[in-house]
This record gives sequence, structure tokens and C-alpha cells, in this order.
Amino acid sequence: MVEFLPLFSYLCDKSCIFASGYIDTDMEDKKKEKLFMRDFFRKVGKAIYDYELIEPGDKILVGVSGGKDSLALLEVLALRARDPKHGYSLVAAHIAVEDVAYEVDAAYIDSFCGRLGVPLVQHTICASVREESGKPACFVCSWNRRKALFEIAKEQGCNKLALGHHRDDAVESLLMSMMFNGTMASMPPRLSMFGGTFTLIRPLIYLSEEETRQYAAFRCFKKQKKSCPHEQATRRSAVAALVNDMERLSPHVRGNLFAAMKNIQTEYLP
Repeated sequence: MVEFLPLFSYLCDKSCIFASGYIDTDMEDKKKEKLFMRDFFRKVGKAIYDYELIEPGDKILVGVSGGKDSLALLEVLALRARDPKHGYSLVAAHIAVEDVAYEVDAAYIDSFCGRLGVPLVQHTICASVREESGKPACFVCSWNRRKALFEIAKEQGCNKLALGHHRDDAVESLLMSMMFNGTMASMPPRLSMFGGTFTLIRPLIYLSEEETRQYAAFRCFKKQKKSCPHEQATRRSAVAALVNDMERLSPHVRGNLFAAMKNIQTEYLP
């Protein structure tokens, strides 16, 4: 991907990978890393192109939780934005939830955004998670954080909100919708909202969980201090485990489920 080449020096600023004295195995590892990074950027670019996610003049709010997916999303979009031909700008937003024991290093997020030259807005909200409400804690927390992001987007004059959901998130959402709600729905790469005045986009939609994990490892992203206490007790984690089991039958399960969402043969449905 041509647009990736001038950005690689930034991605490798943590070490001089071609310095003399490196043994052959190190050079081979760096070559694999370079090829991986090139492919990562290519998939993001393809998603942006296929679904027309970003257009010249866009001002995009990027939701940054502090996890690997959102950090990868922000970095890739920020580096692409340095090419004048893309013609868009970014604002990052981090929503802290005071009544959920989920802690991230706010200073690290601020420094991360600063290095990329992206302004950061930080808000703290109360998610009002109550077990007696009958609603899943993750649903309530996510709904309140999303609401806060919409408000920030409006304040900042952003016309789009970018979230770090990837292909595996979409596949799991599809199965959850079918299994627990009796509907076929998932996470669209592009979702027009509020009468077409605002758009939610997911530029990582062609990437897998493993790919974002590998990206974070190559880039040495700092892990959050404390994971959410609810994250292992959700339907999503159970469905993710189910998909892992299904992969023993076919290694292409995730890709096939994702492809199925665009290949619905209605004549063979009730």
C-alpha cells in the first residue's frame, strides 16, 4: 500500500531496526513486522474505501477507551490524516466511568494522543449500573458512554464517530442477536444516524482480534491498569468461547460468518 510507506519510520521510532549489529533473526523479525504493519494499514484503507467511511472535510471523533483496539484505531487514522489528500481531522475522546471499577492510565492516553498531534477530550460519567434493573451491566455502561461520545461530538463539531470494533466483534454480535434476540443484526461498518446528519464508522471491521492484539504488541501499547469486573461474565464472552470451539470444526468460521452477513439468500429463509 503506497500510502503506508512514508509512515513506517514513525511506527519504528522505538528502535533503529536497520542499525548495524542486528543478527539475522532480528532482521527477519523486523521484516515480518513491516509486512504485518503494511497489511494492517491496507485492510483499514480497504474498509474505508469499500464503505466510504471517511471523506474530505470530515471531522471525526475517535472513541479511545485505552484498550488495544481503540489505540490502534486512533494511531492508524492519525497517521493517514497526515497525508493531505485524505483531508480529514481528528479529535479523541476518553470516557471514564466513576461507578464501574475500570481503570486506565489517563496520563498515558493523554501522552499517546499528544505524540500523534490529536486533541483529547476527557469526560467522567456515572453509568448507574444496578443489578436489580435486570439490564446487563455492559449494555448500560456502553449506552451511557456512547451517549457521552455523541454529546462530545456535537460540542466539537464532529460529523462522524469512529469506534474500534473489529471483525470478531461483528461476528459475535451477529450470533448474540440471533441466539438471544431472535433477530439478524450486527455492527455495520457505517451507520447513518440522526436523520443522516451524523455517521458512526468502524474502520477496523476487516481486522481480527488477533491482528489488533499483534499490532498492540508490535507498538508496545501500555495495558490498562484494571480490567472491567463484568467483562468475563457476559454473553459476549460466552459466544466468543463458542466461536473458538466452532473453529475446531473449520478454521474459516469467523471469516465465513462475517461474509454471510453480506450473502443472505432470502429465498432459502422462512
